[in-house]
Amino acid sequence: MSFNIRVLYTGGTIGSVDAPLAPLSGQDFCAAFRSLVEPTILARYPGAVVSYDWLDPTLDSTNLQPGDWCTIAQRIVGAPGDSATYPGNDAFLVLHGTDTMAWTASALSLLLTGIGADGYADAILTKPVVVTGSQLPLFYRTTPTSPLAINYDTDALRNVLGAIWAMRAGLPASMLFFDDTLMLGNRTLKTDASLFDAFSTPDWPDLGVIGIESYLVSRMAPPAPYLSSLAIDNPTALASLQAQLAHVVTTIDNADVLVFPAFPAQYNSAAGTSALASMLKAALAADNGRVKGVFLEGYGEGNFPSGNPADAEAGAVYAVLKAAHDAGVVIVAGTQVIAGIVNSTAYASGSWLADAGAIGNYDMAGPATQAKLLILLALADYQGRAWSQSDIETLMRTPLAGEMTGSNRLDCRAPGLLLPGQSIAAFDGSATLVNDPDEGPVLSNASGTVLWKPLTGAALLPVRLIMQDDGNLVIYDRTNAPIWATQDHSVGQAYSVLILSGSATDGTLALYVYDYHNKRVTAELYGTAG
Repeated sequence: MSFNIRVLYTGGTIGSVDAPLAPLSGQDFCAAFRSLVEPTILARYPGAVVSYDWLDPTLDSTNLQPGDWCTIAQRIVGAPGDSATYPGNDAFLVLHGTDTMAWTASALSLLLTGIGADGYADAILTKPVVVTGSQLPLFYRTTPTSPLAINYDTDALRNVLGAIWAMRAGLPASMLFFDDTLMLGNRTLKTDASLFDAFSTPDWPDLGVIGIESYLVSRMAPPAPYLSSLAIDNPTALASLQAQLAHVVTTIDNADVLVFPAFPAQYNSAAGTSALASMLKAALAADNGRVKGVFLEGYGEGNFPSGNPADAEAGAVYAVLKAAHDAGVVIVAGTQVIAGIVNSTAYASGSWLADAGAIGNYDMAGPATQAKLLILLALADYQGRAWSQSDIETLMRTPLAGEMTGSNRLDCRAPGLLLPGQSIAAFDGSATLVNDPDEGPVLSNASGTVLWKPLTGAALLPVRLIMQDDGNLVIYDRTNAPIWATQDHSVGQAYSVLILSGSATDGTLALYVYDYHNKRVTAELYGTAG
């Protein structure tokens, strides 16, 4: 069986030679790859056909811009009217520098997903896209005129061949392969500058590992399209994605996202001054107000200095952020810690960050947070959508391509269940649905008032609450017997999500099941779906 691999060389250490290191041209790199690496690939996969593409000029990833993410994405799915590139290949290998590899892998996951106006995918990737590179070059030569040879005892060849192994499994996602490990691209961080083990996904399990016995973690495999009509093998879905991507190409440079870390700095509460506030204000005003998004990299669970410990809302940082949010800037609060959760529900109504307009990014990695916000801003006016600031804030907290866990939902195609003790919550923290080990699922507001509780009689506790792909929300007792269900007897599949939306504070709270397969609400458990 044929296995058509498209290799896209963008630059970076993997393609550098000489001293000091400088990138090979795309033509020279791909000629050496064909001569020195391809025979090993063909020996392992005799039916493979390898084709080549490259950026011209190639780029050290340090200098990649958001527009370059779009260029790479278009080399995978093609510009509008290209009906050959994506259909003609089975897998795509992107060779990339390590400095911004996590950003590119994250951005590709979103650029290769058709993001519908309602936030659900209307075009879905069906083939593996694997980004890799190396800490040391793939080739070397003794003089600038000497022939190239494989660089001995580096990570480069192993990463390339490991990525080919990972691609052969056909997982439909943007992934990153490094040091014998396959990772979901939009969960990655570069966590070591010196060792071959350079990348990790601190908040997500690995997808696969190469060892004495290589394996994939099947339960973590990205889901396939839930409708064949949405698969971008389908010409209509491909054309839709190409059109969306072409729009992003023209708009992604229209706005900037400021990434601003917390750090100890001088402030004077009495005078209302703060070094952080001054720097933030200057950055927001730079370049004629092009900053439309801010990603705050706070401490711990997202804590950020306000400039006034006694009264955060009197602080200078609060004033700058509140003014920016009032002017339409989307503000996302995250953490500079590499692992852990910045739970949006931590910012309840009294929190100064929430009152300033900030939203939490939950378990989304920093590179994915910045890339996602840039892409959503670029899509805000696509096909007349006119997404508001609130719309983008909602989408920033909604999983679109596996980049985060849904903090207010259970999706049947993700880990769509609540185990005992687990919970989901409204974005503002005003209500929580918890699977209580002693009572089963309980929806309550911030003051502890029970709003909805489906189990009222005896049950074999604890239970599991599962959002099934037939549209039915079901409670199973500890013997795995179904004891409660929404009883939506849909014909065939009904891929669905349980959503806790709105706020208990203003009376808009709703808990409901939405069938995004058939685009309909199938069960309203509390309140009214908006």
